[in-house]
Amino acid sequence: MKFDLHCHTKEGSFDSKVPVSEYVSKYRALGYDGFMISDHNSYRGCRKWHQLQKLPEYADFTVICGIEYDTKDAGHVLVIMPDGVYLPLLKIRGMRCAKLVNVVHAQGGILGLAHPFGIPSSSAMSFKLMNYDLIHNMDFVEVFNTCEKEDSNRLAGELATKYNKPGFAGTDAHSAKYIGMAATEIDYEIHCNNDLIAAVLEGAGFSTSGTEREETRKSRAKDHWTSQIGYKIYNRGLAKTKMPRRKISHRRLMKRH
Repeated sequence: MKFDLHCHTKEGSFDSKVPVSEYVSKYRALGYDGFMISDHNSYRGCRKWHQLQKLPEYADFTVICGIEYDTKDAGHVLVIMPDGVYLPLLKIRGMRCAKLVNVVHAQGGILGLAHPFGIPSSSAMSFKLMNYDLIHNMDFVEVFNTCEKEDSNRLAGELATKYNKPGFAGTDAHSAKYIGMAATEIDYEIHCNNDLIAAVLEGAGFSTSGTEREETRKSRAKDHWTSQIGYKIYNRGLAKTKMPRRKISHRRLMKRH
């Protein structure tokens, strides 16, 4: 089955122009079996899909409801929880990666590094913490991301091979023109989050393909050191302001668990 496993929606990402309905119609037309919503620390796109999936014309299409979580010390991490599990804690950025691993696995979910060799401000292998120890606790690695350069994707693929992790591919699309530029083919029947989790944990076959997007002025600006420092200040500052709320949410989760 064929999926794009990294998409940002208009409903859940302030910088995306693509509504969930457009992803569905275009990916169906391209012959994909589904795609994954991976908005930053938000389930708003997923809630929109739950409204749409009640319509009969969407009965044969699968949308995986995930999150791209902004950690404090390891960049962006893709998280997939079991069907019906929506943790408020994942909507509050800034957890340390080790804690995120424990929370996700305790609730039956899986997680993996997004674009691990991409822009240093948001990619795991640029952080001192990622001395390869935490990779053992990851369930997969994003080995192809349309936003990234060829060398970044090559290194991600080598990382997944070295640690025997399944590889995901995604467009990381925020604009409709990038729809269809990446694909993950999975030798498993995938019709919900639980199926994808099972495919990863049971060692199903994963293969990836795609095309890196052209370099633009905007992409060059994101690579500039001033942009990277600015993002780090923004991300860590916002995470710090949300720390009290995150601690309360975490205590409630652990007590319930």
